[in-house]
Amino acid sequence: MTVQTIRTQPVIETARLDLRPLRRSDEGLIEFYAGDARVARMTRGIPHPMPPGAVAAFIARALADDREEDVWAMDATRHGGPELMGVVGLDRVGRGQCELGFWVGPAFWNTGIAQEAVGALVAENPMGHTTAFASVFQDNPASARVLTQCGFAYLGDAEGYSVARAAKVPTWTYARKLD
Repeated sequence: MTVQTIRTQPVIETARLDLRPLRRSDEGLIEFYAGDARVARMTRGIPHPMPPGAVAAFIARALADDREEDVWAMDATRHGGPELMGVVGLDRVGRGQCELGFWVGPAFWNTGIAQEAVGALVAENPMGHTTAFASVFQDNPASARVLTQCGFAYLGDAEGYSVARAAKVPTWTYARKLD
């Protein structure tokens, strides 16, 4: 006999959007936005150009019952907006800790959507973690501002590998205690 644990993700409502679990139907919009070199270059794991099947595999991992990361779509359809503006995720790293990551499509940059999504996710703390970590490339001060405005404290400099850049890139690392 095999016992399988099915993990569910809550829908988190904010003033302008809902954070909801990904759906297979999100593939086209994720590929459109994440396939933009400006988005891919600011992440560690998004390749550019986007290889065939990469987004479908990402969504399949996000929907798997045994996943280690919960991923939410930034969806504004309840307010008459787009059904996907970006994604935000929490990766379980152990000992009650998680790593937060996010990206927003260029059409929604400088709108406050990232801050709203990140702020709602850490306030909700759906996984019950004690600490969240995040890092951003040092040439992405807008994402660093999102983190600091959401209560993350700067920890130090490091470096991370960017698949899109095929290079190590200097990063700033942040942490926030969660309730």
